Amino acid sequence: MSQPEIFFYEAFAEEQEALRRHLPSTVCAGFTPLTIQEYGQPLPGAPVISLRTQSIIPPEWAPGLRGILTRSTGFDHVTAYREQTGVAVPAGYLPLYCNRSVAEQALLLWLALLRRLPVQTEQFRRFHRDGLTGSETLGKTLVVLGVGNIGSEIVQIGRGLGMRVIGVDPVRKLADLEYRDFADALPEADILACSMNLTAENRHYLDVARLVSAKPGLLLVNVARGELLRFEDFPALLDSGRIGGLGMDVYDHESELAVSLRTGAESADPVVRATLDLARRPNVICTPHNAFNTREAVERKSEQSIQQYLHLAQTGAFLWPVP
Repeated sequence: MSQPEIFFYEAFAEEQEALRRHLPSTVCAGFTPLTIQEYGQPLPGAPVISLRTQSIIPPEWAPGLRGILTRSTGFDHVTAYREQTGVAVPAGYLPLYCNRSVAEQALLLWLALLRRLPVQTEQFRRFHRDGLTGSETLGKTLVVLGVGNIGSEIVQIGRGLGMRVIGVDPVRKLADLEYRDFADALPEADILACSMNLTAENRHYLDVARLVSAKPGLLLVNVARGELLRFEDFPALLDSGRIGGLGMDVYDHESELAVSLRTGAESADPVVRATLDLARRPNVICTPHNAFNTREAVERKSEQSIQQYLHLAQTGAFLWPVP
């Protein structure tokens, strides 16, 4: 049997099917739904590896790798790996495949919080409507933190719902959007949608010190990176009513959280434990880093992943290289 030329980690069933459809028959590839650390190989599965955001690449693999393809729009984990190892492994990412799907997940989360969906579904068992009164989007102020490819789609969705939309971003990409500094915009926000990229400077950007000036009852949804939130601060923010609801698709220490939930093993990680405590609250909605996962986006993702690999194989560089 031929050795794989590329190995896809974290490839769930539907994604594997789509990748195989776009993969030329001449290319030998390996697949697993597991992260690298769960799969437990001492050596990389192929000279080129493809992963998402939960795999931890062993540092000793770096000298033997010909390429790393992250099947995500974020690439901070790959940048950190190259900095950690000091090896400039060619690396690629997928900047354009899931802008709309992630933006719609943000919409899903803030609508569910506005209408108290978790409590509604729980109270259906008794057909009980006390305490279920929600709110509408019309006329609400939506602050979009990070107006890049995904944030621009969130802006468009908010406007379509009749919301006032304010952008927070040092790069003013949309000429017709009202931009503010975060400190100026936050007190006016009914809903804060976080879609900014993660950098070394903005880790734990959303903490109690910044959010204490929020309008009471603020709904916060995060579809960017979990590391942008300081999870330990949110019990107090929720208890005080400063934050009225929290919707999350991404998590700090996400690799540890995912393994703990998949295996059922109790985690000693305090950030994981804080996240799980938050998830038990009726005004917190957690989804399993699934915002990208629509039929349309998975198809684009798979097609672009194969384009990336073939370009690397032919030219030695990725079509969309990690900056």
